[in-house]
Amino acid sequence: MTAQQEAELLDRVPTGLFIGGEWVDAEGGATFDVHDPSTNAVIRSIADGSPADGIRALDAAVAAQDDWAATAPRTRSDILRRAFELVQQHKEDLALLMTLEMGKPLAESRGEVVYGAEFLRWFSEEAVRINGRYGLNPEGTGRMVVSQRPVGPSFFITPWNFPFAMATRKIAPALAAGCTVVVKPAALTPLTTLFFAALLAEAGLPAGVVNVVSTTTSGKVAGPIIADPRLRKLSFTGSTEVGRKLIAQAADGILRVSMELGGNAPFVVFEDADLDKAVDGAMIAKFRNIGQACTAANRFIVHESIAAEFADRVTARVQEMTIGRGTDDGVTIGPLIDEDAVAKARALVDDAVTRGATVRTGGAAVASEGTFFEPTVISDVPAGADILREEIFGPVLAIAPFHDEDEAVRLANATEFGLVSYVFTESLARGHRMIDRLETGMMGLNVGVVSNAAAPFGGVKQSGMGREGGLEGIHEYLSTKYTLIPVD
Repeated sequence: MTAQQEAELLDRVPTGLFIGGEWVDAEGGATFDVHDPSTNAVIRSIADGSPADGIRALDAAVAAQDDWAATAPRTRSDILRRAFELVQQHKEDLALLMTLEMGKPLAESRGEVVYGAEFLRWFSEEAVRINGRYGLNPEGTGRMVVSQRPVGPSFFITPWNFPFAMATRKIAPALAAGCTVVVKPAALTPLTTLFFAALLAEAGLPAGVVNVVSTTTSGKVAGPIIADPRLRKLSFTGSTEVGRKLIAQAADGILRVSMELGGNAPFVVFEDADLDKAVDGAMIAKFRNIGQACTAANRFIVHESIAAEFADRVTARVQEMTIGRGTDDGVTIGPLIDEDAVAKARALVDDAVTRGATVRTGGAAVASEGTFFEPTVISDVPAGADILREEIFGPVLAIAPFHDEDEAVRLANATEFGLVSYVFTESLARGHRMIDRLETGMMGLNVGVVSNAAAPFGGVKQSGMGREGGLEGIHEYLSTKYTLIPVD
């Protein structure tokens, strides 16, 4: 990828706020810079929305709500399908844009485009399958009509780590259900969402149905929107700490909320596991997106009889990885998103080593203009280490041994989080026991990736509430209405 190609793409990214179907300046003409984390260079300056801009966006969503809710399901479906097709046409643009603003290797960005686009296709199909029911009540005195109606104007706060897929995973079901939306993308990676909004407009989406407000003052912009009585739904993907605050704010208006929050995924390898499968799964579950994923395996809980061999194998694989700018050929590990992420990875590794863990490879930041951290393997991590309690969000694979199945379950469940778990065993009976015993909303059995547009994504405990994707995803944006018609 040449510098000229990058510049030409960036020149095509809108720089304004997308409100009411138009690209407009922020209040007072305010702007902020978006950086490439691999070089720290400014790649684009865009509008920096204010609280007043946020309300302008909500005004537009509210104004468009009735007409969009009344739009035929087939029409909504066709628009989503055209958006899917436009994404296919622009998949290289979207992939490069994500790599430039977020840092992930270009091959992974292409994978995210494929994954994110599937939500557009899936929910284009679900838009025409919103069902109710009709029948006589048990007493025979009336006929019951149960219908589904759009929840109404919705507000989405999306994260920086999957800037395309997290936008489509929220926007697609909302549009399919007949809801209008305001989207606030992360300030670190807003360009992908702005580009996608332009594609939605090209697909024929009516003005005001999707509105995008980029801003560096997230809390100040989000607060008035959440407090506005016209808003009916809030969806957030991000940290549990921020999620708690948003849930509290949403309580005043009794908003419907969907929260996809933090994770601390256990990756359990039993003594009977196929180690080839387990190592392949570990590499995907840990190092995809440079470890910056809520579904990333955080704690590798490996049976003591195979822990050493497992550590040797993953270490050999990690040492083959190539660090660099995501646009460069052969790069498998890009930069972390910022200096804070590097500092956190360093602190977690240092704490584990202080407590007796062994660094097998990596373990340090990379001296460069970007925010790189070496892909790392540490073994013999003792109980009590911070790395077993906190979400790493970086390329650090931490191994802790266990003795028997009960101990593995206890260690896996010893967290306030419950998003996803991974289990490797050749015993079908044990696999079924793990499905029942592990306290997570999702589980991968002998696989390192579980995400799929056709499957319900979400967690339990402090990993959140609600589901995105699958048959369940559209119901987050529908409310049930019951009508009784008396029998004459």
